[in-house]
Amino acid sequence: MTLHRIPYNKPYVTGNELGYIEAAINAGHLSGNGAFTKKCQNWLEETSGCRRAFLVHSGTAALELGALLLNIQPGDEVIMPSFTFVTTATAVVLRGATPIFVDIRPDTLNIDETAIENAITSRTRAIIPVHYAGIGCDMETIRAIADNHQLSVLEDAAHAICADHNGKPLGSFGNMAALSFHETKNLTCGEGGALLINDESLIERAEVLMEKGTDRTRFILGLTDKYTWRDIGSSFFCSEIEASFLWAQMEGAADLTERRLNNWQFYHDALETLEDLGCIRRPVVPASSKHNGHLYYILLQDETTRNRLLDHLNKLGINAVFHYIPLHSAPAGQKFGKVSGSIDVTNEVSSRLLRLPLWVGLTYEQQQEVLSATFEFFGQTQSNVSASNAAKLEVERAR
Repeated sequence: MTLHRIPYNKPYVTGNELGYIEAAINAGHLSGNGAFTKKCQNWLEETSGCRRAFLVHSGTAALELGALLLNIQPGDEVIMPSFTFVTTATAVVLRGATPIFVDIRPDTLNIDETAIENAITSRTRAIIPVHYAGIGCDMETIRAIADNHQLSVLEDAAHAICADHNGKPLGSFGNMAALSFHETKNLTCGEGGALLINDESLIERAEVLMEKGTDRTRFILGLTDKYTWRDIGSSFFCSEIEASFLWAQMEGAADLTERRLNNWQFYHDALETLEDLGCIRRPVVPASSKHNGHLYYILLQDETTRNRLLDHLNKLGINAVFHYIPLHSAPAGQKFGKVSGSIDVTNEVSSRLLRLPLWVGLTYEQQQEVLSATFEFFGQTQSNVSASNAAKLEVERAR
């Protein structure tokens, strides 16, 4: 097995995590919903503008909690892209509903908003747009469609922390939004997630569902003299250990986002030559998007070329990876879901996409090695990158 000298991802530690974990231990509160949980939730509410944020143990849990709050029932349908992680769909399938897969746009790889209307039936309850690579979907159009048909919107914003669309934070457009703090995400606590609630009418029930279906929150607030089972629910909170780790990341969120964007832009500038030669296509970021540098992908001419480049890079110890296998093509996707309209872009893009290593702390020399190997594959010599971007990465390396 090849030892990857340059991993695809390497979780970053700001330096304050261990101190906050120790503080959580010393406080004697290790289960969920303690002081660090509240710090994280307050930060999310302030930065996203949501009415209420709930810190949970994974992005998957956030999606599942969102489906519960939308009261998704057997026989319902929920529209989503096929080009997404499996839990976007399983959150719906667990409620007995059917994911309706629609195509993605060829530019941003986000859900094709023009395909949504034709997928709506009398059984449609919600739309789940996915902000791929931290680049926002056309939320104004999606929101207008949802409002016209009286549908809910649950944003899958797993990639999208600290990213904006038309000046508004991603996660602030839907009735709710699900975030992820998995170790591959821009802010992490190993596992972890959050549900952002923008629709105030959902908050009271969310408190009950978060507390295993009880009214414990009202009891803590002194609004009832005992608490009891009121609704369905589950154990959604993450622990204070995870929340304390995450708080250190949130404190450094602006710096971490800037550093990640510097790495992203370094790739983007250097790879323009290969795009001009027709070897690859770089990510497309619309003027409406202020993305967060979550990941850097390239699209190759075909699947064979993509696989050959993957093999070439990995043999050199560079851990490049592909991404989603379209859900509609998976055995469970065919069993539980349905396709609406053409899905050609999804099929074609997923077979050609390759992700390059990107993480905070990735050095100038490491990125140069990735780029040199990529240029070498195409029989090209990498031209010098801009001095300004090289200088930026030298500063990052020294931090």
